[in-house]
Amino acid sequence: MSILVLIISCTIAAYLLGSIPTAIWYGEAYFGFDIRKHGSGNAGATNTFRVLGKRAGTIVLLIDAIKGWIATSLALMIYYGHLIEWSECQNLKLLFGFAAVLGHIFPVFSNFKGGKGVATLLGMVMSVHPEAALVCMVIFFLVFISFHYVSLGAIIASLSFPILLLLKTFGKENDLVIVFGFILFLLILITHRKNVVRLFKGQENRIYLRPKKESV
Repeated sequence: MSILVLIISCTIAAYLLGSIPTAIWYGEAYFGFDIRKHGSGNAGATNTFRVLGKRAGTIVLLIDAIKGWIATSLALMIYYGHLIEWSECQNLKLLFGFAAVLGHIFPVFSNFKGGKGVATLLGMVMSVHPEAALVCMVIFFLVFISFHYVSLGAIIASLSFPILLLLKTFGKENDLVIVFGFILFLLILITHRKNVVRLFKGQENRIYLRPKKESV
C-alpha cells in the first residue's frame, strides 16, 4: 500500500470515527428517543446534559472526545511505521483531526446532522497539543462557572488554543498548527452562530452544575 493510499484511507476512517452519533445512539438505546427532537435539537453533549442529565451528558462528552483523539492519533500509526517524519506526523494529525470534527458536525450515519464539534475538537487538540488542551479546558471551566454559558466557554476556549500557540506560551510552535487553530475556531463560531445571536440578545440558556435554589 502506497503512503498516499494509506493517508486517504486514514482520512476516511477519521471522518467515519467522527461521524459516530454518540448522543443519538445513546439516547435511542437507553431512553428510547431521538435527542434531536428534544431540547435544542442538537445531537451533542450539551443538549444531552440538558435533556438526559449529567451522567448521560458526561458519557457522550467523553466518547465524543475519545473518538476525536483516536482519529487524530491515526497519524502516529503511520509515524511509528517509519513511513513519515515527525513534522509530517503533526501535519497529518491536523488533517485527520479536522476530518473527525467534520464527521461529528456532518455525520454520515445520521443524515449529516450532528453536533457542534466541541468535544471532538477537544479530543483532537489533546492529541495535537496536550499542554494547550489542558489550559483551554481550564479556560472553558472558568468561563462556564462564571457565566453558566456552555457556548461562550466553548467559543472562548477554542479561540484560546491558537492564541496560546501564537504567543509561544509553550515555546516555538508549528505555524500550520496555529493556522489550523484559527480555522477550527471559525468552524466552532459558525456552528455556534445561533448561540452567539442569543448571547447578544440575552436569550441564551444557562446551565448550572447544581440546581438553583428556589427563593422562599
